[in-house]
Formats: sequence, structure tokens, C-alpha cells
Amino acid sequence: GGGGVTAAAAVARAPADGRTLLLATGGAITIAPHLNPKLGYDPRKDFVPVALVADTPMTLATRAQSPYTNVADVLKDARDNPGRVSYASTGNGTISHLTGELLAQSAGVQLLHMPYRGAGPAITDLLGGQVALMVTSAASIEPMVLDKKARVLASFTRERIGALQGAPTMTEAAGLKGLEVPVWVGLLAPSGTPQASVDKLAADLVAICPQPDTQGGFKGLGAAPPGGGPADLARVIAEDDGRWERVIQQGKIKLN
Repeated sequence: GGGGVTAAAAVARAPADGRTLLLATGGAITIAPHLNPKLGYDPRKDFVPVALVADTPMTLATRAQSPYTNVADVLKDARDNPGRVSYASTGNGTISHLTGELLAQSAGVQLLHMPYRGAGPAITDLLGGQVALMVTSAASIEPMVLDKKARVLASFTRERIGALQGAPTMTEAAGLKGLEVPVWVGLLAPSGTPQASVDKLAADLVAICPQPDTQGGFKGLGAAPPGGGPADLARVIAEDDGRWERVIQQGKIKLN
């Protein structure tokens, strides 16, 4: 619950014996601390990284009948009509919301944020034309793309996503740097967990991620299993934390 905050708080208080772990995402670790000063845990002090498990890429999508054929169309309209080009997110303060805000800040435009309670109702309104755009995961929009009900204008990734019918990366589409947004999933342990336990868990997970069954399972969920040990996860978290701190501060974003 609470975007992972409830779980993070529980694991932070758990015995550091390697038996209680947190399957974490940025919501509770790199976003919540900049939106809620009373979390009850400190992500930088209360956890140690174990392994990087998966990445679920984000996209900018529109309905099939949209007049927007590329990201340049979106940005031109946003410059001509500040604050009137709308995009749906999966909720205020979510990575979907903040990724859209990152695009707006990077391009120097104002977009109208429309928060929804999850991807389902947001996609319904996107397809119905109630909202012009949506920032969402590749996994949630891919079925609509395959049914030719939606189009992905770009992905917030370093490389193109094969399943999205040739959609460019946001860097290719917008000519802007710093728009690669890893939506990571990683395993954390309470601070003080014995190093031997961390090392064993990390080694096992790094060995599991490249296996065909694991790769296939993640692919079915629309996720990529990059695999990586404690140092890889620590690097991703540090980059993510800095990114969302800047976006939240510049956008003066607050939870309602």
C-alpha cells in the first residue's frame, strides 16, 4: 500500500538478519522522500542494496486517431497553447506523473497533468479522447498498440522497444538529453544485514536473471531483467533520487 511506503517502513524496522527483504521501486525509495517528510524511514540510511532485478520502460502514448504523429507535434502544440495539452498519469506523485513533468521541464513547455487512479481509467479516457496523451509503462499500453487503438510516440529508454512497432526513443524524437528513465525494481535489505547474506542473495539473483525462464517471465510482464549486483542498484538509485528531487523541486510538486 501507499506506493510501497507501507512495505518500506515495515522492512526498515525488521531484524537485519537477511530473512526480511524489500522488493522496491522508485515510488517508495526515490520519490516519496521528496514528497513526504514524515515517511518513518530514511531510504539512504535504513536499507542496503542487494540486486537490480528489472526495468519496466515508460512511454508517451496517444490514441490512434490523434492528430499528433510525433513528439515534435506535441511540443509545438504545447508551445503554442501553454498548459492546454493534457497528459494522463497513473496518479499524482507517481513515476508516470513525474516522467511527464520531466519531459515538460526538459522541453521548456507547460503540459496539463491529469492524474487518474491507475492505468485502466487513464487508458479508457485516452482512447475516448478525453485526454490527449498518456505517460505509462510499455506493458500497459502495448495491448492497445497491438489492437491499433493507440500509438506510442516515444519511449523514455536508451534503446527502442521492439514490441512498440518502431517507436523512437524520446532522445531521438525530441532531440533532448536526460530523458532515459529506468523504472527499476530492486531488492533491498535492512541496514546492518550481514555482508555474507547480502553477497549470497546478490549472487543468486544475478545468476537467475539471465536464465531463459526468467527472461521469458519478465518479457510477459513487459519488463526487462537487466540484472545487477549491489553496486548496480546503488548507482541506479542515486541517479533516480537526484532526477526526481530536481523535477519535484522545479515543478513545485506536492501531494494533495
